[in-house]
Amino acid sequence: MRLPRRLRSRLVLSHLVVALAALGTVLVAVSLVGPGYFAEAMGHGPEDPVGQEMDAATLMAFQDAVRTALVAALAIALGAAVVVALALSSRIATPVSRLVDAARRIAAGHYAERVPTSGEGEVADLAETFNAMAGSLEATERRRLELVGDVAHELRTPLATIDGYIEGLQDGVVEPTPETWLLLRRETGRLSRLVSDLSELWRAQARQLPLTVTNVDIATVAGDVIEQFRPQAEPRRISLTADIPAGIAARADRDRLAQILGNYLSNGIRYSPDGASVSLAVRRRDDEVIVSVRDTGPGLTAEQRAHVFDRFYRIDPSRSRALGGAGIGLAIVAALAEAMSGRAWAESDGPGAGSTFLIALPAA
Repeated sequence: MRLPRRLRSRLVLSHLVVALAALGTVLVAVSLVGPGYFAEAMGHGPEDPVGQEMDAATLMAFQDAVRTALVAALAIALGAAVVVALALSSRIATPVSRLVDAARRIAAGHYAERVPTSGEGEVADLAETFNAMAGSLEATERRRLELVGDVAHELRTPLATIDGYIEGLQDGVVEPTPETWLLLRRETGRLSRLVSDLSELWRAQARQLPLTVTNVDIATVAGDVIEQFRPQAEPRRISLTADIPAGIAARADRDRLAQILGNYLSNGIRYSPDGASVSLAVRRRDDEVIVSVRDTGPGLTAEQRAHVFDRFYRIDPSRSRALGGAGIGLAIVAALAEAMSGRAWAESDGPGAGSTFLIALPAA
């Protein structure tokens, strides 16, 4: 027997089968047990000669009454089963049909599709889960489109510069001086760094970066990173200070932790005014080790704090790409922190109050 394809038809059929099975059971029980009980109720037992000679018409009338009652009960039960089945199947099948239609539209690329979540129980939970999945797909698709646009925008400027100079060299308008070759080398370097950063960001977000997580002494890593950036800070008279208690260790990849701290210090030096200070501090809180880098730069608004770790987000869009970067570094920081079971965030009291960038890692 081939069952109907639609859920509503299957639910109605299942209710009818249950009703028929129940009535069949009642019919068999009444047919087998009913005459004996009727005879006993009439006072004619099996040993009673009078019972053995009971009027056949009375028994036939009883059986006819039972059959009539059963037929009426069958009709009423089937009618009630159909009504109840239609009502219940509508409540169950309609949301499922909406989910099927919405899933087809999402498969066709309409990621903004959502379904109502009214009601309660598993169907409502399924609708909420479906909407959450659709929202995640929509956000992923939006990020994909934004990435394509952002990459195109980032590549356009250096490519246009390189193409213009090559055309000028070819036409003899631009002299092949050392300065010209240096500029071309600088632009190709920007392209290489952008491609490298995008590759690393993708691998970090996809959890495909090789990590060697061990117990890392924070004081040693932070001290090495500070010494690495002193030559960059000294020409602008920016002091690099550290408050690092000894003996604090975290579970992390040493090289990736150094990369994160280097990014924080580089941004702090870049955005702080001449003669300012950038401080690095470490503290233990419960089962976490928190490393913070505070600068005395322009500070962050609440909106900037919410988006500063987004890919290609730049606090000051008016800055040149060469000075302000492409907006990928902090996105890589967030992905690396998450890959090491940590988290990264920023704090600031507002514009003009400086900023603090932090990372929390599991304590060793």
